[in-house]
Amino acid sequence: MGELIYEGKVKQVWSTDSPDLIEFRYTDQISAFDQIIPSLIPRKGESLNRTSAHWFKMVEDADICKTHVVEVNAPDRIIARKFEVIKEPGAIPRDAENVFVPLEVICRHYLAGSGWRRYQRGDVGSEEFGFDPGMELYEGIKLNRPYLEVSTKFEKFDRLLTREEALSISNISDDEFDSIMEIVIKIDEIINKEALSRGLIHVDGKKEFALGKNREPVLVDSFGTLDEDRWWDADAYDKGQIIQLSKESVRQYYLESGHHDALYKARETGAIDPPIPELPDKIISSTSKLYADMFERLTGNKF
Repeated sequence: MGELIYEGKVKQVWSTDSPDLIEFRYTDQISAFDQIIPSLIPRKGESLNRTSAHWFKMVEDADICKTHVVEVNAPDRIIARKFEVIKEPGAIPRDAENVFVPLEVICRHYLAGSGWRRYQRGDVGSEEFGFDPGMELYEGIKLNRPYLEVSTKFEKFDRLLTREEALSISNISDDEFDSIMEIVIKIDEIINKEALSRGLIHVDGKKEFALGKNREPVLVDSFGTLDEDRWWDADAYDKGQIIQLSKESVRQYYLESGHHDALYKARETGAIDPPIPELPDKIISSTSKLYADMFERLTGNKF
């Protein structure tokens, strides 16, 4: 029996009989805005694990990069390679191997979510997203090219980083940083193509990496799911509608309820976060069905 090494917002990491392997266990918990919602979504963990495993296999089959997956040992669990986690910014040695990279890479293909909210607030202009200066953008506009962002992993809240900050925190080289960015683009090319073939638009998503033997990038954690990525219905988009097919629908509930405004006002003033309310039964049921249905749409397999 392994021991609990780490517990995140939606998954646990357990030790195994091998010092080089760990077990990821995906729970039915759900989070929004860095808060764990006090409601469980039935079979959500299974959907996350099986969906992510599907994408990991596609990345390996395409020979894009190595991944941490060793075996899917249960519907909601995988055995994965273990990497050293060094949390102190800038403390990862330049010659270290088998070490986690403390960055999260976000790749956007449409203007949505926090990217859209930053534009709405006037924090960034249209040129930031590859359009002409002063051009008026709308929510959901397709970007002219993939837009990459990098955020922190070991601060209390996610924070977007400049390239210089990302290099300083991770202590990886410019070439290693660029290699990871190139891999993210290649992975999303596969995801985007597969999604479109099933009537879906892959809006954006995030990925994490480690450096393995010879500091070769290794794709880790999970990706391509409803938790890490945003999806829209392609037919509806072509008709000018945005139908959310991801965890964004849960975020939207808290945006509309006023909790998001109260939460960020508290964070801006340094006050204690207000507790996040439970989800209504109706949203729990619809979200559980969405995770199951989207597994089938994304992978072509039965849930």
